[in-house]
Amino acid sequence: MRTIPISEFKAGCIAILRQAQNSGEPLLVTRRGRPIARIEPVPDADSHRQLGVFKGRMRLKGDLVHASSQDDWEML
Repeated sequence: MRTIPISEFKAGCIAILRQAQNSGEPLLVTRRGRPIARIEPVPDADSHRQLGVFKGRMRLKGDLVHASSQDDWEML
């Protein structure tokens, strides 16, 4: 994990945040050698949206592994 002093972070904040986002590597900001903040890039917003697109919309009927007959499956 990369460590930088707060003065360096303040001087180049936008560029440093952009670099952290592109590299995916967390960043530790220090004041007088002591950690005060940890910067972590967040996952891409589109990936979260796609993973949860069907959340709460689909209901399964029956046991998908051990369906005993065609009646256990809803046919379209």
